[in-house]
Amino acid sequence: MLRDMDKQQFWDLIEAARRPDPDDAEAVVGRATALLAARARQEILAAQQLLWDLMAESYRGDLWGAAYLINGGCSDDGFDYFRGWLIVQGREVFERAVAGPDSLAELPSVREAAAKHEDLECEHTLGLAWDAHLAATGEQMSGDCYTIAYPEIAFGWDFDDEEETVRRLPRLAALYGE
Repeated sequence: MLRDMDKQQFWDLIEAARRPDPDDAEAVVGRATALLAARARQEILAAQQLLWDLMAESYRGDLWGAAYLINGGCSDDGFDYFRGWLIVQGREVFERAVAGPDSLAELPSVREAAAKHEDLECEHTLGLAWDAHLAATGEQMSGDCYTIAYPEIAFGWDFDDEEETVRRLPRLAALYGE
């Protein structure tokens, strides 16, 4: 009997993939893809749904504002890629950032990116389960095996309003020279 993957198992997979180099998001996705490809097809399909559930959970205006500040602007796709990066940072970082995006200023990787003027994004996270399914089965994943249900988003402020950004994201604003 095939069993589904639950949210904790998904996060455990991400944590396992973060070893040995948690700061290389692309490498983490590569390892997570390989780990997932070794699992049952049903678990891979469940992981696809879990991934998009996390993308929906993190679809928040205040987090988009943080991504906008960190990456020097942030389109729709850019916000997806930023949240992909956020997912491969692991459950603790993800949940803390969703609850309070200014907490990202505490992360060494964010501080380093600020100093080097680098964007934080990982587009490949979005295809993690898709690629694992292809590797495991040799077939493309069906587009109807998961749903994406983004909530209505309240942006809350104009991200180009530096004064409001400093008020809402004081630690990130200080880090990024606002």
